[in-house]
Amino acid sequence: MSRTVFCQRLKKDAEGLDFQLYPGELGKKIFDNISKEAWMDWQKKQTMLINENKLNMMEPTARQFLEEQMQAYLFEGKEPEIEGYTPPSK
Repeated sequence: MSRTVFCQRLKKDAEGLDFQLYPGELGKKIFDNISKEAWMDWQKKQTMLINENKLNMMEPTARQFLEEQMQAYLFEGKEPEIEGYTPPSK
């Protein structure tokens, strides 16, 4: 049984995540307000950011950086800066 959320990234009703994938308050906010589609889009961007910046996910600064990028992407509609990547134009 899928659930529908009003996705703040896509600005439309869409299929919600099956369960909270990120810890804490931010994770709850994502679960309540971000669709599966937008989350999967973010996962691709996150992988590019980790690879391009050679982030070590054991380092708190790397996790903090990614969390800021994630919030900007999901809730403020900002594309992360990824060298050599141009987001598809709508």
